[in-house]
Amino acid sequence: MSTVTLASKRRRSALRTLAFMSPWLIGFGVFFAYPMISTVYFSFMHYDGFKPPTWSGTKNWTYVFENYPLFWPALRNTLWLVVVMVSLRVVFGLGVGLLITKIKTGTGVFRTLFYLPYLAPPVAATMAFAFLLNPGTGPVNSILEKVGIPAPGWFNDPAWSKPALTLLALWGIGDLMVIFMAALLDVPKEQYEAAELDGASAWQRFRFVTLPNISPIVMFAVVTGVIAAMQSYTQPLIAGKVASGVIQGAGTQFEPGYPDKSTLTLPQLVYNLGFQRFDYGSACVVALVLFVLSMVFTAFLMRRRGGLIQAGD
Repeated sequence: MSTVTLASKRRRSALRTLAFMSPWLIGFGVFFAYPMISTVYFSFMHYDGFKPPTWSGTKNWTYVFENYPLFWPALRNTLWLVVVMVSLRVVFGLGVGLLITKIKTGTGVFRTLFYLPYLAPPVAATMAFAFLLNPGTGPVNSILEKVGIPAPGWFNDPAWSKPALTLLALWGIGDLMVIFMAALLDVPKEQYEAAELDGASAWQRFRFVTLPNISPIVMFAVVTGVIAAMQSYTQPLIAGKVASGVIQGAGTQFEPGYPDKSTLTLPQLVYNLGFQRFDYGSACVVALVLFVLSMVFTAFLMRRRGGLIQAGD
């Protein structure tokens, strides 16, 4: 075979490969590469959306990290949601999945009851929770007072606003429940039988049989939960608005984070800076911080996956 013919076949093979990869390459370029490059570019620009962007160097970065009073509270709140809310969602979802797989009768009813809250629209669910947890008129605090338990301020108290958001997230645990149920039902029964013959307790069966088999699903739930927590926007914003009693109409501007910046998250800052203050450069800085944090958390979790699997060995 001549060199020209071999080169021609390789070229055709490369073009064929590119043709099959073209949908992914186009999607990657349009929806990831171009937005990412543009975000980095505008983070070093002064741009208000009306005038052409002008070079500002690191002024946007300095402003966000040193002079913007909302950045550090939003970062702390976002990290709190990532660490606490995601951990509790995974544990609670796994616990509910284990419970329902052990129930002999009425499995379909319980599965439906736990899954239905997940289908509720986020805005409607948040407004309903804000009503239920209202410190003055909410039924939850009324019940707590009747049984002699001090009633928290929930969305009106900076110390309880994030736990209230966590309760809302646990209420809509149906997505993780279904995923964990599928994984638990797929664990080989022979391994449970062998562990019982060896005298393993319930905890030992969970640690050495269940956990190693479902570890990829646990990792999937944690990673997707971290990404979702990093993008928390709707529920904290609506909860703050409803609890504050602010009625937003034409010409009004709501400062997010009520009460006392406790429900403020980084995605809210991106919107506040970019679409309310028209400071697109600073908004791009916050967006890049979100991206880097998501990548760091994901890389850390993927490296820890081996340790999670070895825990059952």
